[in-house]
Amino acid sequence: MQPNPFKLERYFAKHEFTARHLLCSSDPESMSIGELLAYEPNAMDGLRETWLGYTEYPGAPALRRELATLYETIGADDIIVHTGAQEAIYSFVHTMLAPGDHAIVHTPGYQSHYAVAEAMGVNVSPWKAREEAGWALDPDELETLVTPETRALVICAPHNPTGYLPSRDVFDAIVAFARRHGLWLFSDEVYRGLEHDPADRLPAACDVYERAVSLGALSKTHGLAGLRVGWIATQSAEVLERMSTFKDYLTISNSAPSEYLSTIAVRHTDALIERNVSIVRANLRVLDAFFARHADRFEWHRPRAGTIGFVRLKHESAEQFCAELLERTGVLLLPSTLIDHGDAHVRLGFGRRNMPDVLAILDAYLDATVTSTAS
Repeated sequence: MQPNPFKLERYFAKHEFTARHLLCSSDPESMSIGELLAYEPNAMDGLRETWLGYTEYPGAPALRRELATLYETIGADDIIVHTGAQEAIYSFVHTMLAPGDHAIVHTPGYQSHYAVAEAMGVNVSPWKAREEAGWALDPDELETLVTPETRALVICAPHNPTGYLPSRDVFDAIVAFARRHGLWLFSDEVYRGLEHDPADRLPAACDVYERAVSLGALSKTHGLAGLRVGWIATQSAEVLERMSTFKDYLTISNSAPSEYLSTIAVRHTDALIERNVSIVRANLRVLDAFFARHADRFEWHRPRAGTIGFVRLKHESAEQFCAELLERTGVLLLPSTLIDHGDAHVRLGFGRRNMPDVLAILDAYLDATVTSTAS
């Protein structure tokens, strides 16, 4: 099985650590180990005493107990901890789908949501978000996409890259559709908790549907991508058995220091969410003013959740715009060609404290290009 190159990750491999200014990062502001340990007294002693042998295959019991507190119906034994969300996606596709199956996938989206399945012979139909409706999904369209071979529906909520968050009615309609057709509902929830208004938070899919698999990770909501910890939560004994067995061919077990630090992080989820959402709210106010000034060049649908937005360029190629911007200013944006969605949008990240400073560089560049074009 050889999936197509992961275009977004290849782009980041080339530019993420060489570009002077990042304006497309999907993860929020991170922190040092020392800052994380400061959330608990004597945490450094625990880190020093962490045993560097193999850890338990599904994840450290203490970590899984803390993760279970993020759900209503899920216990520690209903969770498998993985090395990042990517491993969990790969494992789900290879254990719960087979060549000739069909899957419906929320698009535009993260390439591994569909590319891994396509590479192993699964037929994929895109369920397209509607830009004109603020990147909303129409549940009525699902009945036109389902086939006798459909086995799974893959969604991402809050959504990468648009920041769209379904209403509770739309979410319930998605769950009802999956239940009516007996589908696996793979729900990428790595941004869950970063709703800009906490009242908008949806239930975890695994709490409301017995064939749902909820994907979580510390990289987004907690801002701790360097810990490389993701997980799935599900009520399904079949999923737990198959994915546990498959993990024996992947990482087997996880990093003991990462699991120790992750346990602390999950224990302080509320504080980390408040830290990250406060940065997002402040940055969104800056972005609102920016896009109001440049309404002639961009179309902006303000996200309701998460740390990224998907912005339309009204008159330019996204790929060319991003290349010239990077060359002239060192500012990195992500063109939509890298997520298989035409050449008219850019992904913009607003979860980091330095975003206003980087945005000011983009602002000056736009003014300069308008001036040079006019002259």
